[in-house]
Amino acid sequence: MLCRAGIVAALYAVLTFALGNLSFGTLGFQIRPAEALTILPLFYAECVPALFVGCLIANLISPVGPWDIFGGSLISLIAALCTYFAGKLIRNTPLKLAVGGLFPVALNAFGIAAIIVFTAGEALSYPFMVLSLAVTQCVWVYALGVPLYFGVRSLRERGIPAFCDERPVKPIS
Repeated sequence: MLCRAGIVAALYAVLTFALGNLSFGTLGFQIRPAEALTILPLFYAECVPALFVGCLIANLISPVGPWDIFGGSLISLIAALCTYFAGKLIRNTPLKLAVGGLFPVALNAFGIAAIIVFTAGEALSYPFMVLSLAVTQCVWVYALGVPLYFGVRSLRERGIPAFCDERPVKPIS
């Protein structure tokens, strides 16, 4: 579980670093495919802190500075916690995906928009920022995250050890 958390945190950071300033967007349109990983708390509790750490590391290069490093990462942590609990409480897969994905979309749209508008001053419109961030978050969380969900679920159903929570214990001979 610890290894999986490290891999998710590293993937989030690397996918964000790879796109540089595009990951932080122009006028709120963020190209951040790492947000697809925000669907993983539906399966794994360790992805909650992993996404926080990955986002914290990724935001070290944010043009918004400490507000995004700490504020944006905290928003990601809260979204990941909500997604995790949605996964525990909801059994219906389409509803679980819709609700679980809603937290990273909505919390990032409203929270990150507030951070950007606050740090940029009066130059940007908050409603426009919310809308643009919501649209881009939907793309990453639903268009990439949902196929990721089904891929991970398939690997878990096939018993691939890296994707399963418990490994079968072999009897001692």
